[in-house]
Amino acid sequence: MRILSKLLPASRRKLVMSCIGIAALATFTTILIFQATEREVVFSENGEVRTIDTHADTIKELLEEVGITVGDHDFISHDINTKIINGMEIAYKKANKVMLSIDGNKKMYYTVADTVEAFLKENNISITDRDDISHSLTGAINDDITLTIHQAFEVTIDDGGKKVKAWSTGGTVEELLKKNNIVLTELDKVEPEIEKTVQKDSTISIVRIEKKTEEVKDTIAFKTETRKDSSLEKGSEKVLASGSDGAVLKTYEVTYENGKEVKRELLKEKVTKESENRIVVVGTKESKNLVALSSSGGREFTMTASAFTAYCNGCSGNTATGINLKANPNTKLIAVDPSVIPLGTRVWVEGYGEAIAGDTGGHIKGNRIDIHVPTKADAYKWGVRKVKVIILD
Repeated sequence: MRILSKLLPASRRKLVMSCIGIAALATFTTILIFQATEREVVFSENGEVRTIDTHADTIKELLEEVGITVGDHDFISHDINTKIINGMEIAYKKANKVMLSIDGNKKMYYTVADTVEAFLKENNISITDRDDISHSLTGAINDDITLTIHQAFEVTIDDGGKKVKAWSTGGTVEELLKKNNIVLTELDKVEPEIEKTVQKDSTISIVRIEKKTEEVKDTIAFKTETRKDSSLEKGSEKVLASGSDGAVLKTYEVTYENGKEVKRELLKEKVTKESENRIVVVGTKESKNLVALSSSGGREFTMTASAFTAYCNGCSGNTATGINLKANPNTKLIAVDPSVIPLGTRVWVEGYGEAIAGDTGGHIKGNRIDIHVPTKADAYKWGVRKVKVIILD
């Protein structure tokens, strides 16, 4: 100013000073007007709140001013063409990308939901307590998150014949059994195998296997020993020893499936009593009287001979002629058809010896006889055979 005052005359200095003052006043006025036209807004961006002083007329201009481009899936609280007024509260949230997989079916979503639960509700996706979800329902939604849901399905478990219903989300058979507190033994069989994946509408079958050791007392049937005796007439027999059964203790391993026996294996056996043979003496001596009678014209028949005992089913032991066979088990007696051989007749039967015709029978008709023997074993041994019968009386 000192230089200016030296160079310019006084009148010119006054003019210059006036121009400078006017310019300064204009600048100050402009600043006042600029500040007066600013609007204060409360702006929330992805949950972070700040206050912005802006000269933007619309929300679109404000967003451009703060460098935000609104995507198709983003949230903005107002239409972007809305006029801004002082004190306005504006909220913006950028959408997150979510990959949702339900039972292997994948779909991409965009959301501004804050939590997993809000996201599922927003998209009308319902889950139950039985379903398996990869994230907590209260967990936050972040960009590029992957949510996995395995929906529960019902399966049947046949546990040793007892069927129960269970829920699975597709794990292994072993995991499903553990979840339902079903314990297996080493012998049990499971179908499908425990490492297989549980399928919808499938049935898990468990065969309960149990092995037990059992002891069983059994008999050892006696054998019949036959001896020849030349002092006895041919066809006659004599019992020297009646015989007795022995005893044996057998140990088995028995396998049960679902409570039913399926296998029995003999492990060992111990004889606790030896059997004693039945000894029968058979005569081989030829009868002289028989030869004489036969040669002198005694009646001779060829007949079918079966055998019976006093202990057959329904038998009383008493014959038609009054003989008690139970009291006299070694009596030589045959049952006859009285029209062929009269009762009381003495006869000789081939392979049996001399006997008395002392009984009848419903099936004894014509040339058929029934010989009496002491035991059923003797009857089975005799069987049915053709024999020669000679009348002695």
